[in-house]
Amino acid sequence: MKIKVSRIFLSVTMLIFLSIVGTGCSEAAVPAESSKRFPDNPNLGVSYEGKELQEIWMAGGCFWDVDAYLSRIYGVADVTVGYANGNSENPTYEDVCYRNSGHAETAYVRYDPERVDLETILEYFFKIIDPTSLNRQGNDVGTQYRTGIYYQNEADREIILKVITEEQSKYEKPMVTEVIPLAHFYEAEEYHQDYLVKNPDGYSHIDFSPLEEQKLVNIDPGPYNKPSDDLLRKTLTDLQYAVTQKDATERAFANDYWDHHEQGLYVDVVTGEPLFTSRDKFDSGTGWPSFTRPIASEVIIEKEDSTLGMKRIEVRSRAGDSHLGHLFNDGPPEDGGLRYCINSAALRFIPLSELQAEGYGQYLSRIE
Repeated sequence: MKIKVSRIFLSVTMLIFLSIVGTGCSEAAVPAESSKRFPDNPNLGVSYEGKELQEIWMAGGCFWDVDAYLSRIYGVADVTVGYANGNSENPTYEDVCYRNSGHAETAYVRYDPERVDLETILEYFFKIIDPTSLNRQGNDVGTQYRTGIYYQNEADREIILKVITEEQSKYEKPMVTEVIPLAHFYEAEEYHQDYLVKNPDGYSHIDFSPLEEQKLVNIDPGPYNKPSDDLLRKTLTDLQYAVTQKDATERAFANDYWDHHEQGLYVDVVTGEPLFTSRDKFDSGTGWPSFTRPIASEVIIEKEDSTLGMKRIEVRSRAGDSHLGHLFNDGPPEDGGLRYCINSAALRFIPLSELQAEGYGQYLSRIE
């Protein structure tokens, strides 16, 4: 199916129109509380170049906040707002709102299936809409504010219907979210693109808190291969080799990172696999670098350690099987109460300014 896509720029008429009726999707628009309402975008700094992106079109009321919300789902490369499945060509915002064009305000989502799947995107989508409300979401009333999921790939239909069935079980009333093929999509005026980025105090009626549930980091161990022992002996210092390969412990207060405060990422010195961020580092007073949590739980392996007549939990890196240090439960209570006590010699630090150049750009949002 060929999709008609057209970029419409604001005309003088449109500017006059906006000055008269205001800039919100609804005349009952209420400004968002503040820009702090919106969580950080985990996709900033992530490179999607060369990825085979998938597409889906979603209508959920005013497209300003749907755009801002969907673009913050990790793995979503781009969101463009526009008008879908109406009865006229090249509609303007005025046509959609006041001239019965039949279009739905829609977000065109392009996502990386290696980072997020369609089912997950749909599940997050249903957290911010009322799928039983016909032609209304929040303060916004009209056919242009109907909810819908529009697809081009027939294989997506089965996934959509599966999620729809699961969602219906949560409601007594029947859901009215339409699921139909995309007939056409016309890109909205530039004014509407990334509206809440340009106007962080602008109108928004949805709750962004479901995004806090995201697992923002999904680290594939594939690229982080452990070198041979001969190569490790040549590339690591004696102390790094003793700590990572022979389970040694470096001296407290006499190591590289115990009092290191620069923003950046700590990776396994053996494989380069990301392990900890400066954001989760704290001063434990022990003389070793301490962290409240790893960057992702799967990169750390925990093992019982009964050496030295003590029962402790050893922590090792997943990809390199490097000895890192030990885990204790005397960390800051407000941050979960854990303390990952790590040897500096097991780590390599990458400053924030160098993450992109070294291929770790996707972790910028986890540090800044």
